[in-house]
Amino acid sequence: MKKILLFGLPGAGKSALAAKLSEYLDADWYNADKIRTQYNDWDFSPEGRHRQMRRMVERAIFSCNNQRYSICDFVCPTQALRREFCADITIFMDTIEEGRFEDTNKVFERPLLENITCTITKDKWWTEDWIEYWARVLMVMIKDHEFKTKAPTVQMLGRYQPWHDGHLAVFERAIAKTGQVAILVRDMEPDEKNPWNSCDVVQNIHYNLFNYAGRFRTIIVPNIVNITYGRDVGYKIEQEIFDDAIHAISATKIREQMKADGRL
Repeated sequence: MKKILLFGLPGAGKSALAAKLSEYLDADWYNADKIRTQYNDWDFSPEGRHRQMRRMVERAIFSCNNQRYSICDFVCPTQALRREFCADITIFMDTIEEGRFEDTNKVFERPLLENITCTITKDKWWTEDWIEYWARVLMVMIKDHEFKTKAPTVQMLGRYQPWHDGHLAVFERAIAKTGQVAILVRDMEPDEKNPWNSCDVVQNIHYNLFNYAGRFRTIIVPNIVNITYGRDVGYKIEQEIFDDAIHAISATKIREQMKADGRL
């Protein structure tokens, strides 16, 4: 299981995301304000902040030892504290410039990007839709370690511009065959038919398939236009046949409607 550190300035939205993410992951959620109420020795000196971090990490380790995901939601203001916490997943809530406590603003150190799994910025936050979006996307990211690369797997290859119910129907057939699916996303040059970059496509797939987290993996691949093989190989290439309603689903029509609605 994973230790998840969700940190940022007070008021950045940590608890809102932690609540939704813990619900989806069925994770143990440790909130700094609630932990502090259990002790009468807390303060915001460097020693007090370190003591708080140690209490959070001890609870996170306890959860992991009991095969539970743990989410630790607290400011964790310095690089040294974050290094000592040693999270498996680190999420930085970069949604505000300053918090409501001046002493915390002064000691807070912006993280090095290479030490962060995911950064959430203010342009993609502050609505219920964005809380839902990030909880789903992060759930897939966190549970990716459950995907077994040596297990039998079905492959899907496409542009997915955008992912729609027709793709979902294929996916459901695919995952029923072996229990997990590798979704290969073609890296396309942007144009009318391909308005989203490959990273956006991947996040859209993750958002829509969050209930299958850990049972699929998305992989960005070159713009594959032909699959060839010589002698007989150890896998099958097959077409799934659906009813007319599924076959009638058109990504082109979906994009046109999204443009008409101002969503693209």
